[in-house]
This record gives sequence, C-alpha cells and structure tokens, in this order.
Amino acid sequence: MAGRGDGTRQQDARAGGHAGWAEELLDHLRPAGRDVRRVVTWLAGAVDAAVTLRDGTGGLLAGTRTPLDEHLVADITAGRIASAALEDGGRHLRLVRVERAHPAPSAVLAVVRDAPFDRRAADIVTHTAQVVELLLAEHESTAAGRRLRRATSDLRLAILQLLMVEDTVSARRVAAGLWPGLLDTDTACVYVVESVPEERDRLAEECLSVTADRALVVRCPAMDEHVIVLAPRDTAGEALRSLVGRTPGVFLGGSARQSLARTATAYGQAVSALAVARFRPGKAAVYAERTRPERLMDPAVLRGWTARLLRPLDGLPHHTRAELLATTRLGLEFTAVNTAKVLGVSRNTVRARMDRVEGLLRTDFTDLTVRAAVHLALNAQAAFQAHPGDDAAGPGRACLTDLLAGPALRTWAGHLLGRLEPDARNLRRTLRAWIAAGGNAERAARRLGVHAQTVREHVRSVEPALERRLLAGGGDLYEVVLAHLAVGDLDQPRLPGTKPGHPDSPVHG
Repeated sequence: MAGRGDGTRQQDARAGGHAGWAEELLDHLRPAGRDVRRVVTWLAGAVDAAVTLRDGTGGLLAGTRTPLDEHLVADITAGRIASAALEDGGRHLRLVRVERAHPAPSAVLAVVRDAPFDRRAADIVTHTAQVVELLLAEHESTAAGRRLRRATSDLRLAILQLLMVEDTVSARRVAAGLWPGLLDTDTACVYVVESVPEERDRLAEECLSVTADRALVVRCPAMDEHVIVLAPRDTAGEALRSLVGRTPGVFLGGSARQSLARTATAYGQAVSALAVARFRPGKAAVYAERTRPERLMDPAVLRGWTARLLRPLDGLPHHTRAELLATTRLGLEFTAVNTAKVLGVSRNTVRARMDRVEGLLRTDFTDLTVRAAVHLALNAQAAFQAHPGDDAAGPGRACLTDLLAGPALRTWAGHLLGRLEPDARNLRRTLRAWIAAGGNAERAARRLGVHAQTVREHVRSVEPALERRLLAGGGDLYEVVLAHLAVGDLDQPRLPGTKPGHPDSPVHG
C-alpha cells in the first residue's frame, strides 16, 4: 500500500493535478501570454508528446511537423468528424478540429506520443484545443482589424496624392465611398502635426478623434514624424491646436485656406509654418501669420512676369501640365526622394518631370536664385488661378527686377536680414556665400576660407533668428534668397525670355 501511495504522489507531482495543468493553461489566456506557439509548446511538455497545429492545406501554424493520415485530416477539416483517436505503428494519436474565423480554413491539432492517452492527457488535449481556437480567433480578428486600418490608411494617402497632382475629380470619387461629403468643398486648409516617430501612430489616431472623421488624416509617407491633415472645415484647426497645446513635444503648422487643386501648395505652406511653430510658445503657427514677399509685390506686375516665365508650359495637355507643375512645386520644396514618397511615384519619375520643366523653362535648378524665382512663379500662378478676376491684366514685359524694386519689398528684406547684424560672427556674410554656392557648405567654406562645419553652424544659427528653416531647403529658404536679391546682396538669376545682357537673361553660348 505504501508503494502504491508513493506512486500516486509521484504521478500527481509530475502532472501537477488537474488544478495545476488547468491553471497553467489558463495563464496562456492572460493578455501578456496570448501566443498560440507557446500554448502548443506547453501542450507538448504537459503530455510528453509531439504536437502539430496545421491547416487543411498542410501549412504549419505551430509546433513540429509530423506525418499524418491526409484523408483523416481532410475529414476533420471538412467537418465530417470533429476528432479522432487512433494507434498507428506504435504511435498513439489524437486529432482535434480547431475552428477558425471565415474565410480561413479549419485547422487540426494533432498530438502524437508513445504512451496511450489516459484521462488526464485526453482532457488536456481537449481543453488546449479550445484555448487554441480562442487565441486563433483573437489573432485573426486583430489581424483583420489591422488590415482594415491599413487599407483605410492607404486609401486616405491615395486621395491626398490625387489632390497633390490636382486631380480633384478622382479624389472626390474615391473619398465618396467611405467618407461621403468629406470633399464636397472647393477649399481646405492643410496642417502638418509633428511628433517623434515612435508616437506618430498614436498621434494620428488622436487627430482622427479630435476632427471627428471630418478631415483627411494621413501618415506622411516621406517624414516619419509627420501627420498630414487636410481639413475642409475651420473647426479642425481649433481642435488640432487644442491637441497640440495639451500634448508635450508636438508642433503644428497650418496653411492658408486654398482650393483643393492647390493642395500641394498648401502642404508646402504648412511645412513652412511648422518651422516657425518650433520657436513659438504655443507650438503652432499658420502660414498667413507671416508677411510673404509676394504680398509686397505689385499684383499686376507679378501676374505678367509669372505668365511670361511659365508660358513654355502652356502648350502641354492639361493633365500633363498639372502633373509637371505639381511635381515641380513639391520638388522645389523637398528632396526628390521625399517628393516621390508624397506623390506615390519613383524618384526617377520626379527627376524626369523636373528635368522636363527645367528644359522647357530653359533654367538651371542647381542655382538657388533660379529655384527661388521659379518657386515664386509657381505659387503666384496657383494663387491667380484661385482668384482669376484679380488684376487680370499685367505688363507683358515685366521682369524679376521690377518685382523686387518696390519699396515695401526692399523694406521687408532689409528688416529680415537686419536681424543677423547684431551677431559678431557675421552670419549675414556666411549666409550670402552659402546661398551663392547653391547651399553647398564645402564650396561656401572655400570661398570664405573657413571650415565647412563652421558654415553649417552659422546657417543653423540663422534659422531661429529668421524663424525660417534653411538647411532643409524649400519655401523658407527661397524667401531668404528673394530678400538677398531685393537688397542687392546676390546677382539676379538668369531667366528666359529677356534680351541678352538683361539681368534676367539666360546664359547663351
């Protein structure tokens, strides 16, 4: 009797009793332990067996691959039988059907061991199959939710990319299916919300929440720390400001209200405003809050100069022209790689489109003064398209020097660059040399006789003083270039359509 009792205690100790294995199995349902592979591994140890979890096509879901009777597996997965127990060549097998969410095919949990299945082992297999079924259902539901969120996110990005190339008709058609009425408007504001990349997904969900699905919220494909929000309604701006105000480390830049066809321009404005927001106590800024050089130019002269500069593009088909203009606007604001990500095309496509525009305009985009002038013309043209009745007639022979000669613009430029005068490092001299060198620190350093790192540090010091981002390029830099041109600190760019020897004339030879 004593020996028999010892054997029972040894068996109970090894098994842990019903309460023991049941508690271990339930632990796998806790939030921190929900892993089908871990459950299958646990089952193998609990019943001293080889365990396989596979679907009806033979795909291994968990465990170790084990030879099975395929006809029997087919009967179980098809639902003709729910389970089977058999002995095969000295092996003892238990096969249990595991249901999965439609359309995934049912799976089979197969347990193979050398010893026959006693009551305890059979109970463990049965209950483990139920736990596996629950975990698979949760996993597949979670995966389906992720796929749905990803598809919705991709659709939002596709709509934004259509708007970026001025295809508002297609954008409205795509949006109407999931967000009826979202783009039933002619104008919108674009906001860019910035956080650290690790927080972006959470920030995007909060943007969706505070705008109550009445805005197009897109994770920026080019900048991992940015969320882009296209907001047809004014209330979204206030909601985003409130979100930024109560969230540490988050900044907001917003555009002026633009037509939907000018989404690319609005996006550039929002990114530019974001640079200002980083220096603001409220962590938010809107593009319209800052005086822009084009506002200080004679509108009629600006219209005439813009029309003449961009006239080589007028003969293109409308779709091609819009595509080239939208790509060039973004390409002048951002790198070719980031522009490609925003538009959903390859960087080679971006470069090819910009090369074509460069060729048609007979310009050299490596020259920052040329880039600033073309950037001015593209944005001015978009503004005139939005307000076609304003100053419709402009001088046909206007040139850039005429635009820059106005007293208001010269006063603005002098005030802007004058912010650099108090610094003893002569930041203004460094900035001028850096711009003249095409934004290349090494070439500027050679001209100045200093180290390239010194040039970079000086330009970084200029950014907070001018409240503009410069090293990243784009609209902020072009404003500073125009300021230099207005006060005569840089040579005028060589642009097409003027007489030889004129400051705006192209290089011949």
